[in-house]
Amino acid sequence: MTLNQLRAFLAAYSCRSLSAAARELGISQASASELISRLEQELGVPLFTRNSKGLSPAPAAEELHPHALDCVNSARRGSEAVQALRTLNGGVSTFGVLRYAANYDLADLVVQFHQKYPGVRVRMIGLNSHVVAASVASGEIECGLVVLPVDTEHLEVRQLAQDEVRFISSTRPAEAGPVSIHELASAKLVLYDAHAGWKDPTRRQLQDRANLAGLSIEADMEVEHAETAYSLVAAGAGDSFMARGILESLRREDTVRSFPFADPLYDTIALVQRKHGYLSPATRRFSEFAERAVAAQVGLTSLV
Repeated sequence: MTLNQLRAFLAAYSCRSLSAAARELGISQASASELISRLEQELGVPLFTRNSKGLSPAPAAEELHPHALDCVNSARRGSEAVQALRTLNGGVSTFGVLRYAANYDLADLVVQFHQKYPGVRVRMIGLNSHVVAASVASGEIECGLVVLPVDTEHLEVRQLAQDEVRFISSTRPAEAGPVSIHELASAKLVLYDAHAGWKDPTRRQLQDRANLAGLSIEADMEVEHAETAYSLVAAGAGDSFMARGILESLRREDTVRSFPFADPLYDTIALVQRKHGYLSPATRRFSEFAERAVAAQVGLTSLV
């Protein structure tokens, strides 16, 4: 079974005519007929019935069709991938980034990439990490940057860096020491990423710690953006917690102080892709840009 035989089969299946299939393939009708006949001989069953109106697919053709389509498309994608890897003059990269990519100076990734590869189209999607991970696992996004923990059952994970998570307050005394999980559980909390809720990786880590201590963490107020939560903390509406990278990117308020946790807490930034999934040359190259951008961030602890 050869690619040419499968291409002839697919053309005949689509056109329902040997002459039309031959024209589509740019070969003679006799050559198209010979390719299909050899395929039928190899399979030991007829693929088409011939009649006055042309060709009608036999049951065997219906069974073969999706597999032939996959095989021919895979060969085409392989050829395109090799060509794109050599030139990167085209293609599309789909990449997921941290919801707060801009706070880590990752927002100009597309600009940097397009300056070097102007022919590549980029879809860079910024969502909460648990959504990025799910989108990569489903194949909707090829690759992405996430904060751990996320569901990694169907993902390959490459840990890149850690960012310390800090407790922030405008009412806690400056001389107070590290924050215990008991103090966090009793605090009046203003939390961001309301839509993601407790699926958010940072929240998950703290809730797991609280559960181990027989405690529970509840949000008194939830907002969507970190900037809004920070402003509410500055106004004395409650306390919160944020990764240092996010904190340092926000407009500082003199009233807001940050404290470490008694058991230090870190957001782990990782690069994820689908296990055994196809990664286009454009996305592979874009992921290299993203990895270098994370490594260049001041304040992050490199894990590679």
